[in-house]
Amino acid sequence: MEPSLAAYWRKCSTCKKPIAFGKPYWVCSVSTCNRARASMSFCSLKCWDVHVPVMNHREAWAEEKTAPTVRDTAQTTSAPSAPTPRAVGASASPNPVRPPAAASRPQSEKEILVVASKVKDYIRDQSGFNTSAGVLEVLSDYLRRLSDEAIEQARSDGRKTVMDRDFPSRPRVHSSGSRETVIRRRST
Repeated sequence: MEPSLAAYWRKCSTCKKPIAFGKPYWVCSVSTCNRARASMSFCSLKCWDVHVPVMNHREAWAEEKTAPTVRDTAQTTSAPSAPTPRAVGASASPNPVRPPAAASRPQSEKEILVVASKVKDYIRDQSGFNTSAGVLEVLSDYLRRLSDEAIEQARSDGRKTVMDRDFPSRPRVHSSGSRETVIRRRST
């Protein structure tokens, strides 16, 4: 028995008119509009334009694409996909643990993690001083160390979300006579 195919590929997300097989259509450049389970397709630029204020996009553009042909759709629906193997037994967990993102993509240790213009503006506003480029690297290294500590704290608490409480609290500076003492307190 051959599966019945629709007379059109998909309906427009705005006006619900059919988008024919092999015809041009438009998609939004914003990733939340292009999710696998709920992707949005538009039959015209007018329909795409209508969705922008509704979705509160600040910067978006329409990308023209071509709908698959009937033959392409028939091949993908008739080809059964191989089932994904699953772990069986007590060690199988319903929520698989994903490797850290840093392991899946290389990250340069010298990548700047702060917005240079914001840091420079802050230092200039507070003191009138200029900021050398080396400061940004030092701040980025410091942020990496703080983030690593926070990751370990969240991991030791059994969470997979780093929260503000995982970071050490701000160091307090106390003046006692002619010397300053920095006190670091970690909330538990």
